[in-house]
Formats: sequence, C-alpha cells, structure tokens
Amino acid sequence: MNPVLRARGLGKRYGKRWALRDCTIDVPSGHVVGLVGANGAGKTTLLKLACGQLAPTAGDISVFGGPPAGGPGQLAKVGFVAQDTPLYTGLSVADHLRLGARLNPGWDGALARERVDRLGLDLTRRAGRLSGGQRAQLALTLGLAKRPELLVLDEPVAALDPLARREFLQGLMEAVAEHELSVLLSSHLISDLERTCDYLIVLADSRVRVAGEVDDLLATHHRITGPRRDQHRLPSDQRVVSARHTGRQSTFVIRTDAPIHDPAWTVSPLTLEDLVLAYLGEPGQADHRPVLEVVR
Repeated sequence: MNPVLRARGLGKRYGKRWALRDCTIDVPSGHVVGLVGANGAGKTTLLKLACGQLAPTAGDISVFGGPPAGGPGQLAKVGFVAQDTPLYTGLSVADHLRLGARLNPGWDGALARERVDRLGLDLTRRAGRLSGGQRAQLALTLGLAKRPELLVLDEPVAALDPLARREFLQGLMEAVAEHELSVLLSSHLISDLERTCDYLIVLADSRVRVAGEVDDLLATHHRITGPRRDQHRLPSDQRVVSARHTGRQSTFVIRTDAPIHDPAWTVSPLTLEDLVLAYLGEPGQADHRPVLEVVR
C-alpha cells in the first residue's frame, strides 16, 4: 500500500536552528497516526511541511506522490486543523460554512450541515462567542467537509476540558470510520493516542526515533529487570532503548523480535506511555525533558 506521506532526509531550519532534521519516514494510508514528542521536537514543523505551508530546507517530502503545495488538486487532498483551531471570530457558523464552500471544490455541504445540527451549533452565533469545545468542533467540521484524503490535526484538543476533548475525539473516530480517512494527529496527551491511534511516530531532538503500528511496537518492546549488567553484554538482537541502574539492579527497555530466555531477567510488557517515554529519554535527550501529560 502506497504511503500517504513520504519523507526522505527531510529538514527545516530557522536561521541556525534545525526544527526538523534528517526525517525519513513513510506514513501509511488507512491509519490514525499519532505524532508525539517533547516541545520543540519538530511536530508542528513536520505537519506544516506536509500541508505545504512550509518549504523544506533539505530533503524531500511528498503527499500522495506529489509535492504538498503542488496545485489546487493536491491541496484539496489534505485537510488541516491547527493547534489554535483558527476561525474568524467575527463570522458566524453559517458564514464559515459558506466560506468553506467557496474555497473548497470538493465541499460536502450536507456533511457540514449534518454535523452542525448534530452538535447543536447555532448557525447565527459568531465563532468568537463559541466555547472552546464548540470552536474545535467547528474547525473539525470544516476540515471534514473539505472531504480530504488525509486529515492533519495539530494538537487539536490541547486546550479543551476533558468532556470537550472526549466529544471531539469521538467525533473524529466516527468520521474516520464513516469516510475511511487517513489521519495524522499530533498530541501531548498519551491518553488521546491510546484512544485513537493505531500507528505511532515519536520525534525527539528534531529526529524520528521510532515509527510503526502500535500493536507491533508494544509486542516487540519489553522491560527487563535483573542483576546489574552492562548493556553491551546483552544479546546483539536486543536493542537497548533506555537503561536505568541501581547498586545491584539494572532495568532496560529493549526492542527485540526474539524470545527472552535468560532466567536472570524478569520480563514485563510496556504501556504506550512507557514506550513513548523510553524513546524520549534516549541517550542525548537527558537535557530535553519531555513535556507530556498522561490524562486518564
């Protein structure tokens, strides 16, 4: 299956600072892909490159086989909801729907009206007078009614209360099931990734640290605990992701496809939170503490 997004050696520099560097990745179609990382890891930069809002400094990126900003037809394939759910505060809900119809050739007016009615949004109310959850839902409606093949969401629920966040994600998953969307979702909230995503990309220090289907990643990563041991003495097929030592004990998070037979080790599975934090705590990342929330 062809990827919806492909990057090879992708990089973006602002002045002397690289916001994203040497990003090589394929984002598969038909998945809800979670993009996670600490502040400054390059998540928003990658999403804006994917939407054609930024041009790369190095490398290449393609969406559905073409450049992200390769013309109206290419732009129509991608819907984007930014972190601050940008709306025109002085325009009403109805104005936003009319604007969406004017700007998007594939606009699905019936879908937009159905969602607005179901959400109970007042067509005459200005966007600036909506609640945070209502604004997020209106922004999602505009993104969905564009009828994109890929929906890109940059921390869309970061500022919402738990109820509004749950309602937003429920609406998103219903839309994914109904319209067979591919989704690329950036979030700081591990619980959101657990509820929605079946594919994971972890960014740290402006680079991709791991990517893959969530079930496969959880099946091939383990925590092993036992007598203190140097990591270089572990079998070659056990890739150490993180290590912690006390006086007599070592704890490693490892990635391996092979069974672990050493009786000296106690083996335990990882949660998605464990997996993400292990990669964000890789050597070289100690000075960049992850800014993540685990909300249940």
